[in-house]
Amino acid sequence: MITLEYTYEYKKIIPILEWLPNYNKSLFKGDLVAGLTVGIILIPQGIAYALIAGLPPIYGLYCALVPQVMYAIFGSSRQVAIGPVAMDSLIVATGVSALALAGSNSYISIAILLGLMVGTIQFIMGIFSLGFIVNFLSKPVITGFTSAVALIIGLNQFRNLLGVDFIQSDQIQFIVEDIWLQVATFNKHTSIIGLISVIIIIVFRKINKKIPNALIVVILGILSMKYFGKSFSDVSIVKEIPSGLPVFGIPEFDIDQIRELLPIALTLVMVGYLETISIGKSLEAKQDEYRIRPNQELIALGLSNMVGSLFKAYPSASSFSRSAINQESGAKTGMAALISVAMVVITLLFLTPLFYHLPKTVLAAIIIVAVFGLINFKEAAFLWRANNLDFWLMLSTFLATLLLGIEYGIAVGVGLSLIVLIFRTSRPYVTELGKVPNSNFYRNKNRFEEVIIEDDILIFRFDAQIFYANSSYFRDNLDQMADRKGKALKLIVLDAESINRVDSTGVEMLKERIKYYQKKDIIFYFAGVKGPVRDDFFRSGILQIIDINHFFMRVNDAVKYYKTGDRKHQEKYAKYIHQAYR
Repeated sequence: MITLEYTYEYKKIIPILEWLPNYNKSLFKGDLVAGLTVGIILIPQGIAYALIAGLPPIYGLYCALVPQVMYAIFGSSRQVAIGPVAMDSLIVATGVSALALAGSNSYISIAILLGLMVGTIQFIMGIFSLGFIVNFLSKPVITGFTSAVALIIGLNQFRNLLGVDFIQSDQIQFIVEDIWLQVATFNKHTSIIGLISVIIIIVFRKINKKIPNALIVVILGILSMKYFGKSFSDVSIVKEIPSGLPVFGIPEFDIDQIRELLPIALTLVMVGYLETISIGKSLEAKQDEYRIRPNQELIALGLSNMVGSLFKAYPSASSFSRSAINQESGAKTGMAALISVAMVVITLLFLTPLFYHLPKTVLAAIIIVAVFGLINFKEAAFLWRANNLDFWLMLSTFLATLLLGIEYGIAVGVGLSLIVLIFRTSRPYVTELGKVPNSNFYRNKNRFEEVIIEDDILIFRFDAQIFYANSSYFRDNLDQMADRKGKALKLIVLDAESINRVDSTGVEMLKERIKYYQKKDIIFYFAGVKGPVRDDFFRSGILQIIDINHFFMRVNDAVKYYKTGDRKHQEKYAKYIHQAYR
């Protein structure tokens, strides 16, 4: 028994142990195809995304090595594809470019240090089960943020697509202004190759998403430059990519540098985790073999970035496109990721010279098509129809990210999410209930016109917990409804079925209101109070103000007791709840 418990705990901590002992040939077939497919896509994407981050191309391949291995061992999802991604790459460029010149040795070392910082924070959050913190970023905020970042990344790549040295920025107004002023100076040959690459990628994606369109345009681009390079001498190419695997090394750092990088590291922590957990949850829904564990995902991401940084990797996360392709290609376990790693290793050891003639405009085309697919028009249209407040929350985050930059955009998103949360919890739905004719049910008078409303009875429903932020709102609405009844009012019944918690401020407010209405000779009853809430009431001394007979199982019981004075049923219920509390 103890052995089984230990085994279960080990599997929770190291999820690879859940599938590796029972691994077989049937699983390997799907993993092999998926691993090769993702590896083919990952290699050109890694090179491209490194350029977004302002790093030499090889660092995109480094980012696809150790992080993938660590996630395959510790990640709770078996199909999520970890590695370099466009969004995180742009955030890295935004933060690090303020501290060093892009491509310089100091820039590279800072980007790697950032990976260590991000991984450490994610790992600590996972160990202490702090994954819930990221839930303060609601889905509309995520949609607005990712759509804005996708647009920024895409526009930033127009410099490589058109061969014009446009300004690089995470504020769209500066990019658009510079594109407008310099677009007439576009490089003809660069633009033709880039636009043809975009068209080829789009066409192949329409035909079948499993077609390695990125690899096809990379091969065509390399062949074009290698054999017709004299005609395209003005087209910028990747040139030499060093061969060999990354060497172990601890990133250099100082306290001031860490302090400066902390805001951008926290942004990467949230964005990376949100990307991973949202992708993992969507893939989880398509199978019943395993379940995503959010805090384990934080630990896996943390280890991926921490250990990855020791082998020259900058911050990594999960890729939407590669994860989807991994699942669609038949991946069943983390072995698919290990096969992708093997392909990257072979490329680093033997194949990097083949990328010498790769045009940067082809990489720009791959990035632009990939990221523009992240602009979520469907979600925006849905929110406009379904929930106006969520739509404006999404739009505000989108515009803030576009105009103020990525770091401020996510801060605005978090701030607005908290404001909306506070607004919704401090001003919940309240209503008066009326009796449905010829029944024992009471329903919302604003939705059921036929319900019976009695002048001397107020059935008050409050659809939230009662706590310090909304106790005044409760009191004000109760008083307004009571005032509308006038002097005829003799009974108030609080329908508490929707109240799942009450704090000391809420209890004190209720006690004060009960006393207030007692002075007016108005009786105050409770109906449908949940056990834990009732316990809080009793511990706070509410029975010193009203009798236990003022608590009822249903609204109808309270009204019936008031009208008939039939004590038999109520005394039985009062005795039950008194014993339950003791």
